[in-house]
Amino acid sequence: MLTELKAGPRVVGAKQTRRAVNDGRALRVFLAKDADPNVTAPIEELCAQRQVSVEWADAMREVGAACGIAVGAAVAALVRE
Repeated sequence: MLTELKAGPRVVGAKQTRRAVNDGRALRVFLAKDADPNVTAPIEELCAQRQVSVEWADAMREVGAACGIAVGAAVAALVRE
């Protein structure tokens, strides 16, 4: 699941992910279970409205590592090029 983030084009962070979902560019959104629900819940709801699939990762550091960054990430999305 997270291997897709390593290989494909992606955006990282709530603001960039929200923009990608709204623009119709997001193919799949990844949320961290240990992230603040105030960050993840609105993104999850937006994905449900826009019919974008959501995958849950166990930890923010896993999402961050899959995106190639040295810090954890609460939200990331695989996007169309």
